[in-house]
Amino acid sequence: MIVATSGHVDHGKTELIKALTGTNTDRLPEEKARGLTVDLGFAYHILSDGEVLGFVDVPGHEKFIRNMLAGVAGIDLGLLVIAADDGVMPQTREHLAILDILAIRNILIVLTKIDRVSSDDLSAVSKQVSNFLKEQGHRDHAIYPVCATKGIGIEALKQELTSRAKSRKPKVVSGYFRMAIDRAFNLKGVGLIVTGMIFSGTVHSAERLMLLSNGASVRVREIRVHNQIRASAKAGERCALSIVGRGVCEKSIKRGTWLAHSDLHVPTKCIDVNVQVLKTETNPLKHWTPIHLHIGSDHLPARVAVLSGGNIPPGASGLAQLVLPRDAFALCGDRFVMRDQSAQRTIAGGQIIDPFSFKRGRAKPSRISILKAMSKENTAAALQALATHSESGVQLQPFAISHNLPPDQIDAIIVSL
Repeated sequence: MIVATSGHVDHGKTELIKALTGTNTDRLPEEKARGLTVDLGFAYHILSDGEVLGFVDVPGHEKFIRNMLAGVAGIDLGLLVIAADDGVMPQTREHLAILDILAIRNILIVLTKIDRVSSDDLSAVSKQVSNFLKEQGHRDHAIYPVCATKGIGIEALKQELTSRAKSRKPKVVSGYFRMAIDRAFNLKGVGLIVTGMIFSGTVHSAERLMLLSNGASVRVREIRVHNQIRASAKAGERCALSIVGRGVCEKSIKRGTWLAHSDLHVPTKCIDVNVQVLKTETNPLKHWTPIHLHIGSDHLPARVAVLSGGNIPPGASGLAQLVLPRDAFALCGDRFVMRDQSAQRTIAGGQIIDPFSFKRGRAKPSRISILKAMSKENTAAALQALATHSESGVQLQPFAISHNLPPDQIDAIIVSL
């Protein structure tokens, strides 16, 4: 199970992970010097039954929220950390909003630094946190008070994490392999290493894959999951891959690159989406608003073309098209986060409906009807709705690629209909 800590700066996320795993995730010299996490940190804890808890320590400082967004994509559980001597702060609110946007419903609340407050103050801040959660539509979330440096409350939190790991439903492993790269580095004696979250499919040793950003072919030399060498890795796991390819080096791989099956090398600059604007916004999301788009571990500027009504009010959802200045790679169902033009706050987020759209006729009633058909609850229902809507049928190849369906899987869906 992959767990991401989130919360305001200096609320004790790194110390909490250290207490849970024995690992200090602050690995960069500037992190150790400044006492705050500026990049993603990772640690693992093996349970008695062999189940592995993987922890992603994400930054809390607002300047590093881009790295935080790369860390929470694809996780199983969010650990929202709030310091007892500080209470709910701006990044607390923003991080919970991001977890909601990414549809991460499995959340635990940890109240840290309880040794710094009196029992009365602890009771008051617990009430504040409970009220905050209710305001955001979160109910029945237990609050775990801890002091990481003294080990107080850590055992109870470990037991709850163990329980959540055992009850977690395994992710469906289907589709072509796709991994969002968040780090690339050279390791002496091993070579080039890329790490990230596997979004779909399975990868095997010696398999050939493609860096979608530049189309470079690479071969997987070694696979490590939770610091252990494996013959394969699958969707829902974080892994480190040793890769080799002509002209491929650390400098040629940036955070946001996808490592995937070559059939998924289909770039796009127009993406039709369903957008949910945060209710905390004071103004509606207007047509052609410039934004910062975060998807997977990628980050790029974009424009929002609202497809009906000219704007989307706070707390409401609507259809829109994201118009990008460069090629990107995305698939149906991927979730994304939108921040304002100055990258100061999260304003909205949502889910991709059609990753391979087009500018011309994007707001026509016929196109809106198609998008509504594509928004059905599952792939089979979407295909059936599209086939019913169209007099000329559905082009299967673009549909299969946009939904990451290899030939055998699209054939099975057709037979089921």
